[in-house]
Amino acid sequence: MEKILLTQALVSICMPACNAAQYILHAVDSVLSQSYPHFELVIVNDGSTDETKFLLDNLNDSRIKIIHTENKGQCAAANLAFRHSTGSLIKFMDADDLLSKDFIELQVKKLAGKTNQIIGASWKRFYRNINDSQPIIRNSVDESKPIDWLVLSMSGKQVMLQCALWLIPRQILEDSGLWDETLSLINDFEFFIRVILHADSISFVDDAIVYYRSGIEKSLSSIKSYEAAKSAFSSIEKGTNHLLKFESSNRVRQVVADSFQNFVFDFYPHFPALISAAENKVSALGGTNITFPSGGATKFVVGILGWKLTKRIKKILMKNNGAL
Repeated sequence: MEKILLTQALVSICMPACNAAQYILHAVDSVLSQSYPHFELVIVNDGSTDETKFLLDNLNDSRIKIIHTENKGQCAAANLAFRHSTGSLIKFMDADDLLSKDFIELQVKKLAGKTNQIIGASWKRFYRNINDSQPIIRNSVDESKPIDWLVLSMSGKQVMLQCALWLIPRQILEDSGLWDETLSLINDFEFFIRVILHADSISFVDDAIVYYRSGIEKSLSSIKSYEAAKSAFSSIEKGTNHLLKFESSNRVRQVVADSFQNFVFDFYPHFPALISAAENKVSALGGTNITFPSGGATKFVVGILGWKLTKRIKKILMKNNGAL
């Protein structure tokens, strides 16, 4: 098995950025402050209309490559960053997230020069600063075989496949293919299922932490338009097709059904045609046992009225500035 010499392994951090002026310098600083010295940061400004271009053009560091392009979407920008990269190891990273100081060093050491393994990490959600009360989420699935890890991680819940978690040997990406540029919302679901299934094994570093910023208005994950919902459905469909093609078993069919049911939970009562298509998928796959995720007053109301009626009531209340 070919190995990458640790002392020579260049890590390329590929960062698409669109209207990220409020956060991007923090993200860049978290990369430039890494304890691991052998990296390049490739930033693609995806047609930003805010101060992103100005901020990037004022960076002065030989380790940074900056490409300005017209707006083509996050996936196209990530692919362009990859094509301008030269590293044997690749990390994709959003322009509003942060890495712990020794993140890359720990992942490179864990990889130990292997070219057929992907290394994951821990993560912590934050809103304003990384020292808030959100817990660090570490991998809890003790499996190194990619299909086993995916199935167990997806069983009954939504798996976290956020892009900055992963250190990927370049050859795996050359074999799996790059980001699907037809997708926007949850594009990482399809991409990382496909990429992970092209690895021979997967491993994690508990002390490498991605600080995942949430609560950003107009972020991709917050968008609930029809186009966003359609992209989410397509990403789930494509990602789960990768799973079924790799292994058409009862356990895989179950997690695929769960994935479509979670789509229904997320988007109901909006977009009836997509909801119906997802429910048909669940039925064709044999159904699902997962329940609507809720807590507090919502959980109480769901127990009485059912989750669909509860969501309809919640939608009305939100329109009238109420809460449930």
